[in-house]
Amino acid sequence: MPTSRRSQAPAPEAEGTKPVRVLKKYPNRRLYDTQTSSYITLADVKQMVLAGEDFEVRDAKSADDLTRSILLQIILEEESGGVPMFSAATLSQIIRFYGHAMQGVMGSMLEQNMSTFAELQKQFVAQSAGLYDPKRMNPELWSQFMSAQPTALQGLMGSYVEQSRAMIEKMQEAGSLFPGMSGFPPKR
Repeated sequence: MPTSRRSQAPAPEAEGTKPVRVLKKYPNRRLYDTQTSSYITLADVKQMVLAGEDFEVRDAKSADDLTRSILLQIILEEESGGVPMFSAATLSQIIRFYGHAMQGVMGSMLEQNMSTFAELQKQFVAQSAGLYDPKRMNPELWSQFMSAQPTALQGLMGSYVEQSRAMIEKMQEAGSLFPGMSGFPPKR
């Protein structure tokens, strides 16, 4: 009988890799960073995410994995303040997928799309590297680069959309997506 994730301790790391940082969540809703031996806030956890640090959040008593719950709290705070990323229509669509046969497919599709979008963002940053260095800034070059961005972004986004479309078509051809619905997605 497999052990439940609830009782599992963090897995030991392979030799040469950095161990996953463990945060403990106590009943008083405080987060304790076992690496720094100090209490931290959700803002600190957000900074860890932004820095690309690997971590997991565990319940201090039961050792349940609470990482997703903490990340969702950070997203909720971000959505509540400033300019939200998700519209009400988008959130409604996401909610409709819960309990639906497409739930697993939707989750992996969102994950793959986020990875692709992050890669596009890296490409954009790499393309603009050196153009905006305040010490050696060439205003004319920067201006030319920024004026070309709508066209460049359209190309990058077009590529991104086509990758998503190709992935949906492959899943449809495999019969795992929209069974019984021939002709979906519609061909261009």
